[in-house]
Amino acid sequence: MDRVKKIAVVLNGFVHDFMTGYWLSALIAVRLLHGFRLEQPLVAGTLATIERFFFWNSVAAAVIIFATGGVRSFTYVDNFYGTETEATRRKMLVIKHVLLFVVIGGGIYWGYRTAFC
Repeated sequence: MDRVKKIAVVLNGFVHDFMTGYWLSALIAVRLLHGFRLEQPLVAGTLATIERFFFWNSVAAAVIIFATGGVRSFTYVDNFYGTETEATRRKMLVIKHVLLFVVIGGGIYWGYRTAFC
């Protein structure tokens, strides 16, 4: 059972990191498609559909990021680096995640405004 748990922890971390990259990539796609849509009015409708597809993919990625991040917070509980270093690491993780929550929220808001307005 311990081996399965370790595999699940690694897989969860992989999905978390992968979805973070995918989220950013999806927003970049929204930005690029929006620019092409403005430059190519004959295919603007098709590009808008694809743009919205990537927007909704970014929302799904954000949900997965939060879910796997929640799981991740319960799997890294050992004092691997020592008590003092681990306390500092956890404080830094809280700060990082508050900042990233703002960035992801802002990114989703921007993606929505770009794809739908």
